[in-house]
Amino acid sequence: MSQMSLYLIIALSPLVGALLAGLFGKVIGRVGAHTVTILSVAISTVLSMKVLYGFAVGTQEVFDQNLYTWLTMGGLDFSIGFLVDSLTAMMMVVVTFVSLMVHIYTIGYMREDPGYQRFFSYISLFTFSMLMLVMSNNFIQLFFGWEAVGLVSYLLIGFWFKRPTAIYANLKAFLVNRVGDFGFLLGIGLVLAYFGGSLNYSEVFAHAPSLAGATLTLIPGYDWSLLTVVCILLFIGAMGKSAQFPLHVWLPDSMEGPTPISALIHAATMVTAGIFMVSRMSPLFEMSDVALNFVLIIGGITALFMGFLGMVQNDIKRVIAYSTLSQLGYMTMALGVSAYSVAMFHVMTHAFFKALLFLAAGSVIIGMHHDQDMRHMGNLKKYMPITWITLLIGNLALIGTPFFSGFYSKDSIIEAVKHSALPAAGFGYFVAIVSVFVTAFYSFRLYFMVFHGKEKWRELPHDEHAHDAGEHHGLGRNDDPHESPWVVWLPLVLLAIPSAVIGYLTIEPLLYGGFFDDAITVNAAAHPVMSSMQGAFHGAWAMTLHGLQTPPVWLALAGVVVTWFLYLKKPQLPAKIAGSLKPLYTVLDKKYWLDEIYYGTFAVGARKLGQFFWKVGDVMLIDNFFVNGTAKLVKWIASVVRRLQTGFVYTYATVMVFGLLVLLTLWFWHLIAQSF
Repeated sequence: MSQMSLYLIIALSPLVGALLAGLFGKVIGRVGAHTVTILSVAISTVLSMKVLYGFAVGTQEVFDQNLYTWLTMGGLDFSIGFLVDSLTAMMMVVVTFVSLMVHIYTIGYMREDPGYQRFFSYISLFTFSMLMLVMSNNFIQLFFGWEAVGLVSYLLIGFWFKRPTAIYANLKAFLVNRVGDFGFLLGIGLVLAYFGGSLNYSEVFAHAPSLAGATLTLIPGYDWSLLTVVCILLFIGAMGKSAQFPLHVWLPDSMEGPTPISALIHAATMVTAGIFMVSRMSPLFEMSDVALNFVLIIGGITALFMGFLGMVQNDIKRVIAYSTLSQLGYMTMALGVSAYSVAMFHVMTHAFFKALLFLAAGSVIIGMHHDQDMRHMGNLKKYMPITWITLLIGNLALIGTPFFSGFYSKDSIIEAVKHSALPAAGFGYFVAIVSVFVTAFYSFRLYFMVFHGKEKWRELPHDEHAHDAGEHHGLGRNDDPHESPWVVWLPLVLLAIPSAVIGYLTIEPLLYGGFFDDAITVNAAAHPVMSSMQGAFHGAWAMTLHGLQTPPVWLALAGVVVTWFLYLKKPQLPAKIAGSLKPLYTVLDKKYWLDEIYYGTFAVGARKLGQFFWKVGDVMLIDNFFVNGTAKLVKWIASVVRRLQTGFVYTYATVMVFGLLVLLTLWFWHLIAQSF
């Protein structure tokens, strides 16, 4: 099998499954739909692992080749092709493996949903779109995958399209991402205009050094570095896709979609696209310290302030959603200090434990009869032991517990920011350290409220429970939760394994073994973060022992202890603290009022602007003045002229005599004027 054939099979297998389930779902039935989609994604997963293994042992070479040219315009070729290097290979495995787990999990979670076949079609199409994004070798194909994951996320967030909240959420996601994508498209346009007339990565990166001193005049009298403008515009696209402040507002609302798609969006597909794109564009970002500082500041704001919001959420899925936002902020900070390999390392470890957390939350929701409110839970450890232990493993990885995967990637980010000499690095290190405590707090607040303490559902009337879908209710007073079926908990177990061990096993080759040398470019002289860290690294075991003496581990432990005290030992205290800090609690509960600001400024403002153009421009000027006004003027002129057309000879004779008299009078006055 040729390399091109191999990569075509990997990319197109999920598309084949999506088309079969979507177009022939009624013919092949539910079993047929999940069989073809799971089989297609499994094929991509196995082959992707084969490719990654080849890069790990050094037998696989970088592949960069066009498949065909679909458009030629003015000497510019737009091609479809694949670039598969170590960075691509890792992302292929992450995307396909997590997607495979989500596909299997969906059999149990969506078994009663009437849109069963449609859902499997969508998630397979989502997988295909993300593969096209990460495997592209040019900006046009990248943009196709970029927009395709946006489109499918719109379909999946609004999957339950009869629910107004779901329709609002998917429209919000679509519109917010259009803002980021506008910046992204402008950045691609500048690349096309200035980088040698090509959109292929290899040619763009080769041409970039010649533009080191090039400038743009955006405002008369002020010159901007071309590379800085390009990088910031590209990163604005990443801010939308990877939900960075202030374009993060769509991600929490994406929880309106079914839980399996929440896991897929947050762990392996859409939100990781921006992190991957910036890592792929490292040759450009390395040439602009201004852009790197901008990336670092945005990542720091997102990591800390989105974590604060997770501390006050009561919906189990929304807590994990804000956790995703905070962790994406960490990844973005790593990008900002030129630690691209560390950012991608955290993308990989985060994909496993975040998918685990979301799917475990979905298992809890099933056990609670689709009640998502953590205030209605408690002591589920007794009833759902597999879900309990797997979610605990995910939480331990998330907060950076030594030996768990998140410790190695998250602490590496903190160390990278600490070693950076960028002006914004001090701010980044401060928020990274504070966010450790915040992460531990909201993570174990969820854990203690759900799995320990009183069985609070027994204290509530049946009809007071939160609803997931319109026909589902929570537990009754005499009901007990139950462990989910094997098809739901099996993916949890399979995800818990890498969540626990993958960081320890892979940190050395991924960060300090040159694994990404063929894919990521770092100007070591200007940004020596990775070389500084490599000098201080003495193996995963030594890092673990050293980590026990560092602030992040102790801050994480402090967060767990404080949460245990507040929610298990003194459960009445949180309400009292919230009451005494009412203004601060209100700010967090209202999510900094960003939704209201955006709605009042942009949504209402755009509607009023549209009404102005409609009433003044369309109705008053176009309809009443130009169209109807012209018609009325013609009608009035016609009515005047019609009065002159009497049909009588004496009328016409009178007009002719009158006209002759006028002409004679004018001639007479002309003669008099000449005589003077």
